[in-house]
Amino acid sequence: MIRLAGVDLPQNKRLVIALMYIQGIGLKTSKEIIQLLKIDGNTRVRDISEVDVVKLRKLLENYTLEGDLRRFVAQSLKRLREIGSYRGTRHRRKLPARGQRTHTNARTRRGKAVAVAGKKKVTK
Repeated sequence: MIRLAGVDLPQNKRLVIALMYIQGIGLKTSKEIIQLLKIDGNTRVRDISEVDVVKLRKLLENYTLEGDLRRFVAQSLKRLREIGSYRGTRHRRKLPARGQRTHTNARTRRGKAVAVAGKKKVTK
């Protein structure tokens, strides 16, 4: 079991894909890391040597990953809310912050409207 940046990498995945399980590393960054270290990205995680694991750990120290990245994003959003920017108010109201339309879409962000049963009028 290989553990990098506080994340257990899946044993049966290729290294390129397994590195993407770490928050802050996407496909492009994963390919760049593998190219820098001159490791074959198609090798399975279980087949990686200890020397390569040490190289990976050393290189990943240069990136902002996992907890530090989450903290940075949370602080950025908090700052936007505090200064009262447009984006901050959109985040506060749980609405899309990047200019998307909300009249007909944005169900995942706004939440699905709850249908109210039709009330019958009481006749006297």
